[in-house]
Amino acid sequence: MTLNQPNLLIVAQSGRLEYEAIIFAASLRHSAPDWQGRLFVAEPQPDAAWEGRHTQISAEARAILERLEAEILPFTARHFGAAYPYGNKIEALLALPPGQPFIFFDSDTLITGPLDQVTFDFNRPSASMRREGTWPEPPLYGPGYSAIWKSLYDRFGLDFASSLDRSQPDEHWERYLYFNAGWFFGSDPAAFGERFLNWAEQVQNDPQDELACQSLNPWLDQVVLPLVIHSFGGGRPGPELVGLDGDITCHYRHLPLLYARESDATVDVLEAALVPNWIKKHLREYEPAKKLIYQGKGRDKVRPMFDRNALPAKEQPIRQRLKNSGWWLV
Repeated sequence: MTLNQPNLLIVAQSGRLEYEAIIFAASLRHSAPDWQGRLFVAEPQPDAAWEGRHTQISAEARAILERLEAEILPFTARHFGAAYPYGNKIEALLALPPGQPFIFFDSDTLITGPLDQVTFDFNRPSASMRREGTWPEPPLYGPGYSAIWKSLYDRFGLDFASSLDRSQPDEHWERYLYFNAGWFFGSDPAAFGERFLNWAEQVQNDPQDELACQSLNPWLDQVVLPLVIHSFGGGRPGPELVGLDGDITCHYRHLPLLYARESDATVDVLEAALVPNWIKKHLREYEPAKKLIYQGKGRDKVRPMFDRNALPAKEQPIRQRLKNSGWWLV
């Protein structure tokens, strides 16, 4: 079954994420006015794994999100929380209506085109390929990429061989199924989330020998996500999803990076979506938005620093140049 109006899920809480959630929701309404699916903003509550932390979205941001037709979805994180904030995306899945197709997006995503025109096959889950070879980092004397990844597939009873991209050479990181967790989708958030949570906890609590030298923070979600997707019959995104991380969505990560490396069209969408005064009034309290968007410094100062036709292959040099010039506003 193929559906085009699933539930959308982002996670937000007090601070930077609530501003990003407003940007996401405003860009969705600007760029995909025909989108009919529900937009949920999952909000971790200040208890259990977030006990003692101020997590709740401000009243001002809540009012803006609701005006943008977003539904605030409180949930209690019991397993990761403050110790591993990336785990919010795992636990929030269990708060969504079960049995209904879903798409998760990181809050630092801009909708730049008609999302309703993307064809999703929810019986074949997939995720973002806008990633670098960040995990694993095989030690000099082994185990290598194959041994590390195969140990995880074997652990959960999965077929490792069928996950490989055989157009890539052995021991090259792109041969192995590896996603950025900035977006992913599936047919049932309850089943997907339960498996994601269970396997993530197992890997975290007992990494086993092949992962003994590997860091799982902050990579745990991206280590387990390929396993979960593969287990539900999914894999790398096909050509029907080319608009994601393309003309339809942009996972910008931080506003300075958006101005540094993204297209003129993406910048135009960002700024046009955030024109209304009832949005601007609150976003101006967020320094990156105030300076880069509303004071025009993103266009005037940041964009001229970079040749977008000759950007570094990796993100880190871009970040470092922004930091050195005083424009790493996050």
